[in-house]
Amino acid sequence: MMNIVLNNRDEIFKDHTEISVEELLKLKNFTFPMIIVKINGKLIKKPDYPVSIIRNGDNVAAVHLISGG
Repeated sequence: MMNIVLNNRDEIFKDHTEISVEELLKLKNFTFPMIIVKINGKLIKKPDYPVSIIRNGDNVAAVHLISGG
């Protein structure tokens, strides 16, 4: 089991002890094309999503960027 904070909310993943950023985005249906992800305040670049691992206790921010005028 893994407990993390995702966008300031507690999240529990019963079937995981760690997960990649890519897997997290799929599980949470975050499909918006422009998204910024930080793990414990560290910016994760999009090419690194498959290899960036989220572990128990991590604080994750996944922010959708919206442009407009």
